[in-house]
Amino acid sequence: MKFLILCLGNIGPEYADTRHNVGFMVGDYLARKFEAQPWALGRHAFTTEIKHKGKTFVLVKPTTYMNLSGKAAAHWLSTLKLEKEQMLVVTDDLALPFGKLRMKGKGSAGGQNGLKHIQETLGSDEYARLRFGIDSSFSKGRQVDYVLSPFSEDEKIDLPLRLEKAADAVLAFGTLGIERAMNVVNVK
Repeated sequence: MKFLILCLGNIGPEYADTRHNVGFMVGDYLARKFEAQPWALGRHAFTTEIKHKGKTFVLVKPTTYMNLSGKAAAHWLSTLKLEKEQMLVVTDDLALPFGKLRMKGKGSAGGQNGLKHIQETLGSDEYARLRFGIDSSFSKGRQVDYVLSPFSEDEKIDLPLRLEKAADAVLAFGTLGIERAMNVVNVK
């Protein structure tokens, strides 16, 4: 069984350690943990794959920038001959406290432009997503600056553990299925 793990973020060194790139960070964590082959540049994305418990997880970091993530989603679903039920999108979420995870099998974009473009491109909101909380500690009108800024020093201390939990959630999606994974990930 194969799964597409679409890790959202923006390419380029200026975005590397920003809150908006936490999806990329989760993908990088998984690639390191499983000693994956180096990321390869393909159409609309960098890709690599890992294997866990007999499942293959194709990790995809779009090169389209966040707001055009649907291009990578559609291309890689088609190329890998997968259904959208086999895709998990990993993204940041301002509505959740730092490091809080929320997994859903479908739903609205919640103002996240990457998710919005995926929904427009696929014509559906019925795909799984793992949201990683980045908090909303910004002044009115400063949302863009906030999401494109690095994590605070305090957050950086906890970030490795939070990335590990997010990586575990990705693996649970593939090994347990969306419903059971949600029960594990979304505990209060």
